[in-house]
Amino acid sequence: MTLDNWPKHIQKYLFLLKDDFFQFPYLFNSPQIMLESMLKLPISKHFPLKNLITFNTPLAKAKMYYKEIEEGFWLLTFYLKMKENIMALSGYDMDKSSEYYLLTFSVFEYQFPLKDGSSLPLLSTCWTISKPYTEISSYFYKEADGKFFSIAMTKDWVKKNFSSKKFKERKTILKFLNGERGSYTWLDISEKAHKVGNDLSDLLEKENHSEADNAGIRKKTMKLITEFFDNAFEDSRIADNISLSNQDYLNVSRAEKIVLQNLHLPFLGIEFIAKEVNTSATKLKSNFKAVYGFSMLQYHKEKNLVLAMQLILKSDFNIQEIAVITGHDSAGRFASSFKKRFGKLPSEVRF
Repeated sequence: MTLDNWPKHIQKYLFLLKDDFFQFPYLFNSPQIMLESMLKLPISKHFPLKNLITFNTPLAKAKMYYKEIEEGFWLLTFYLKMKENIMALSGYDMDKSSEYYLLTFSVFEYQFPLKDGSSLPLLSTCWTISKPYTEISSYFYKEADGKFFSIAMTKDWVKKNFSSKKFKERKTILKFLNGERGSYTWLDISEKAHKVGNDLSDLLEKENHSEADNAGIRKKTMKLITEFFDNAFEDSRIADNISLSNQDYLNVSRAEKIVLQNLHLPFLGIEFIAKEVNTSATKLKSNFKAVYGFSMLQYHKEKNLVLAMQLILKSDFNIQEIAVITGHDSAGRFASSFKKRFGKLPSEVRF
């Protein structure tokens, strides 16, 4: 796939329905090539004076602000409103080089279906860092509404701007960037990042940017980076620097989708999920932990308990009902798991 034959590629694959998700392909050798590939889409509209691209289809509405803060350092901010299930899939023009690393902070509100046919808006937050030539598949669910901030930076820019004073793990970070292909995901590891993201949104959506606004955008973007690296070393994934194939990353992403779609049930089991993904259980187990820092069972428990917390805070269901909704076989076991994770019983959170 190249940028030259991209129009033919998207004629075939843009919004192709596969596994209940409509595909949205794009190229990401660099922010410039990403912009070029998106502007070739028949659904895009460009507002160059605002550094803005919009997309409007029966399947989704989106807008993207792009800003080259300085050479080798970009901020790409996306606002998405899903009308159907969408899978965004990055690709690379292998005739062109790729030097950009991508750090993304995403905050999405999705609709959790309730037993009476209604739904409840719940929050999902994560961070992802990816190296060049790593193809990323991201699943967005129907009626999800959110934003993500993608920070693109070259290794040369990182060397110049990551001082040992600001980044205590500078040597490990640079060693990580020297490694091969890779993509890694963390859950909500920084409460402060939410405020920084909101401040960035306010700056980006101004009609006209002053020099002070531009300086503010740079400062807030750097703050997001430091918030990530200040909290990303609780496990050893950056230090271990495990690299997988693009097919492995796709399989892990598909496995995560299956886990998330079945949070209301007890864990389905590694063997079952591996069969659905069409790979070996041993390989999938190892690869999933390399990407997410959790085993699949641990990931299911974590997302399940975070879901339970949001149901306690936002719904009128009683504690026993929430235990059933989140797939626990007894209210007692649910309360025990909840207290182990959050330090409080469910009843103490609500009252």
